Amino acid sequence: MKRAFIMSTLGAFAVTGAASAASAAQAAETQAASDWKISVGPGLYVFPKYPGSSQVQVLPFPVQDISWKDRVFSQGPDVLGVNALLGENYHVGASLSFDFQSRSASHDARLRGLPDVHYGPKLRLFADYTWWAFTGSAAVYQDIAGTGQGLTAMADLFVSAPLGNLLLSVGPGVTWANATYTRTFFGVNAQESAASGLPQYATGSGVRDVHFNVNATYKFNSHWSANAAAVIGRLEKSAAGSPITQRRLDLNGMASVLYRF
Repeated sequence: MKRAFIMSTLGAFAVTGAASAASAAQAAETQAASDWKISVGPGLYVFPKYPGSSQVQVLPFPVQDISWKDRVFSQGPDVLGVNALLGENYHVGASLSFDFQSRSASHDARLRGLPDVHYGPKLRLFADYTWWAFTGSAAVYQDIAGTGQGLTAMADLFVSAPLGNLLLSVGPGVTWANATYTRTFFGVNAQESAASGLPQYATGSGVRDVHFNVNATYKFNSHWSANAAAVIGRLEKSAAGSPITQRRLDLNGMASVLYRF
């Protein structure tokens, strides 16, 4: 079985590292001819301009899915990762993950007076287990670049079904964030309130969002495949009540075409 990726609700450009049962089933159909699995192609990502924004932006970006013996991999924003433990139905490991989750005053006039939040690398720890058509996954993301993005954790459950050449995977999930993360993206202190005109707002750790995942992969032949994924979330707790938040709906999407060598 191989890992797959689905757009994450955590970031402007983020992809979950949790295994998708749909992609795992697809990989199980074909025995690898070598230790290397290499797929590359163009991708298109859709995500909020910043967490809580009512506007979305579109980013074209190349997509890669590269692995060696299903042990070492580079996949989407997971620049480099390793499956420390793996078996027929499970993966446990870590990766250096990169996303474009950020915020700038140039995104919206309402943000003037608030500090910019820069994107950067994160350490990701993950685990997933597949039983029959069900895959449960969990991942923790820790900011390691000092951008103030703190720590977030996700848990998701997927159910998958093959429909001819189409593999469909859907299921619910939840994201938790610590106080550092919520303070950075949703908090407004006294100084920021005076500069921006927004009311002061204190935040704490808790559920950031609940979401629903949809992932579809269509296999044209042994080399070409297409993938589309969406994560539809609803901001909760500190994220929902913040004066920075314009819309509780948190929509992320991705579409790609991959060529497997």
